[in-house]
Amino acid sequence: MPGQSQISVDLLGEVIHQAAEVGVRGFILFGIPAKKDPTGSDSCHENGIIQQAIRAVKKADPDVLVITDVCFCEYTDHGHCGIVNQNTGRMDVDNDATLQLLSKQALSHAEAGADIVAPSGMIDGMVGAIRQSLDGAGFSHLPILSYAAKYASAFYGPFREAAESAPQFGDRRAYQMDPAVDAGQALREVALDLREGADMIMVKPALAYLDVLSQVRDNFPGVPLAVYNVSGEYSLVKAAAERGWIDERATVLEMLTAMRRAGADMIFTYWAVQVARWLKDQ
Repeated sequence: MPGQSQISVDLLGEVIHQAAEVGVRGFILFGIPAKKDPTGSDSCHENGIIQQAIRAVKKADPDVLVITDVCFCEYTDHGHCGIVNQNTGRMDVDNDATLQLLSKQALSHAEAGADIVAPSGMIDGMVGAIRQSLDGAGFSHLPILSYAAKYASAFYGPFREAAESAPQFGDRRAYQMDPAVDAGQALREVALDLREGADMIMVKPALAYLDVLSQVRDNFPGVPLAVYNVSGEYSLVKAAAERGWIDERATVLEMLTAMRRAGADMIFTYWAVQVARWLKDQ
């Protein structure tokens, strides 16, 4: 993706400082381990890539907000968001086995210094399992931002390439939401995650799901609501802008304003630093 890079841990402090200078003080971390395996073991290790990254960010600036993605697709050699049961003759994520590892992963992030953990795999029961694990280890204060309404979208392609996390077989429709379903399913998923202990909710992607975002806002007015402006949305605008077809700045600000108007309290976007610079200049 134009303007985006994988960042090694030794350079992370510099990137954090540059972003903080223009007012961006919240970050979500995704990790790419040196070696992947069927269970994504690096994701749970105390010296895993994300655990190292959390400590590096906090060393560079203890006061910035660090959110960690809690999932397995970047860590598994098969690219799925959980433990794959290969005895069924089809692609089948073992939900219960995955919950145990998600709990372990989230706890390792908390111990490394994360401020918020964000489970993103849409695994049934993930919020409850993580909440129980965190509470039992003395992290009852640590918030959970749940990707409660995450769709099996075509807009994730560039990120999957960058994060080397595309599924090696099958797809993720067995555990992520069908883009064709009505918003009622998203509302039920949000309600379930809130009952299990989620403190904040995510809708992902953004542009094709502003109707869902708006309905989540209307039905859960007191819940902090985030939306993820994903890689495909970013790349489409970048490609068009590079060809002179659209004005990047005007288009991006219009898009982000629409997300805010639809009800987002927080916007996760690859344009964060650039937008902060634009607004500062303005």
